[in-house]
Amino acid sequence: MRRSRSINHHRCFQILFFFVLSLFAVEVVFAARPNVILCMADDLGWGDTGYNGHEVLKTPNIDAMARAGLQFNRFYAGAAVCSPTRGTCLTGRHASRFGIMTANQGHLRRGELSLAEMLGDNGYRSGHFGKWHLGTLASDYSGKKGRNPKADYLTPGMVGFDTWFSTEFAVATWDPYDPANAHASSYDARLLYWENGVNVADGLATGLTGCDSRIIMDKALPFIESAVADEVPFFTVIWFHAPHEPIIGGPQYLAMYPQETTNRQHYFAVVTALDEQIGRLRAKLRELNVAENTMLWFCSDNGPEGNPGAMNRRQGSAGEFRGRKRSLYEGGIRVPGILEWPAQVEAGRQTDYPAVTSDYFPTVMDVVGYDLPRDKRRPYDGLSLMTLIEKGGTQRPRAIAFAGHGMEALSGNQYKLVHNLSEKRQRSDNGKGERTEWELYDLIDDPRETTNLIAKYPDIADEMKQELQRWLKSCQASKQGADYR
Repeated sequence: MRRSRSINHHRCFQILFFFVLSLFAVEVVFAARPNVILCMADDLGWGDTGYNGHEVLKTPNIDAMARAGLQFNRFYAGAAVCSPTRGTCLTGRHASRFGIMTANQGHLRRGELSLAEMLGDNGYRSGHFGKWHLGTLASDYSGKKGRNPKADYLTPGMVGFDTWFSTEFAVATWDPYDPANAHASSYDARLLYWENGVNVADGLATGLTGCDSRIIMDKALPFIESAVADEVPFFTVIWFHAPHEPIIGGPQYLAMYPQETTNRQHYFAVVTALDEQIGRLRAKLRELNVAENTMLWFCSDNGPEGNPGAMNRRQGSAGEFRGRKRSLYEGGIRVPGILEWPAQVEAGRQTDYPAVTSDYFPTVMDVVGYDLPRDKRRPYDGLSLMTLIEKGGTQRPRAIAFAGHGMEALSGNQYKLVHNLSEKRQRSDNGKGERTEWELYDLIDDPRETTNLIAKYPDIADEMKQELQRWLKSCQASKQGADYR
């Protein structure tokens, strides 16, 4: 009888032990699977935030996010225009590989593995909210001449997103359903929002009025709440239209800049309205008690619009840097970059490590421990940032390559090689500095790219030229289908 009791006690202890162990294992797995949010502004320049030194613009929430997380002093958009950059965010690969070299053309190649698909395989729920720009949302219509809806029809739902509320391209930043604000020669509701494959034809009747950044966040927050309630890790893409044209500020935001010209009022108002929505998002994550283990990223898709500089309502700032949108000089591609992740990133960190939107995919893949299927093992241009996040460092193992709009570039830890394919000066060059075919800059001593060192350091330039040519050759093979066989 005593032996039986002893066995029963031992058995109970074993059951209790394995139960506690299983709870611990679940917690470890959950901790290893953080929620992931990618926030991106549209045409926001390096200098368009308070934390980067703008003396007028009010961006208290983005500034607070920078103070609370890891601030990248050298964060790059994957391209100098929006569609290619968006593709790099979702695939970890440069747009040269999948054929979207400029805005409003083509679609994300179906053979690419998207972040949404990868995370879906790991039990995540994925949602896309805002600007899509990687294909048409209707199979029979596009508002852009460069896209053929029969060939370029590609919705977020077709690349792994479970829920989506998206537009094909830019819409007005205030009252997007007001025909007077249309971002096209004629108003058509198909140019505006689509929700899970259905065109939201009458946005006025469904309350889609006022601030467009708020409209986007109004859809994103319930998605996050639902995932948290269901105890499912979530991947959320929030791609704002602001401050892309049409730039229209709301009355309460315009009133915040009474001393400015009308054009500056509207631009600043739109950025501050976007900033307010970042504040809503951060507050909601804290309210839901998921902020600690959420990777919250913020960046812009390229530098500020305006050729050769600020004009009309295109009042964005590239800060001290040369170039703007469509240029591979720093002002066209160096953008605000922040990661807030309290579980891994202590507040107040800054880094000079060069990072790029292509790094999102390999970083998240590293975090969740995803094993790439054999048919998806191909050249990835991005690198995992987890070593940087966990241990710090300033030296990127491999340079970042760029191509597009008549330029090519290779940006390393210190030196940057620029190849101008045309003798004609890019309009977005700001008119600063001479323009020659090959240029070499020391980004540590000369971040403004004013002194061409190509003649002084020919060996460094030759080595970088060879690396750039190898990369271009690899991209050409990818574009021709080598990665999809």
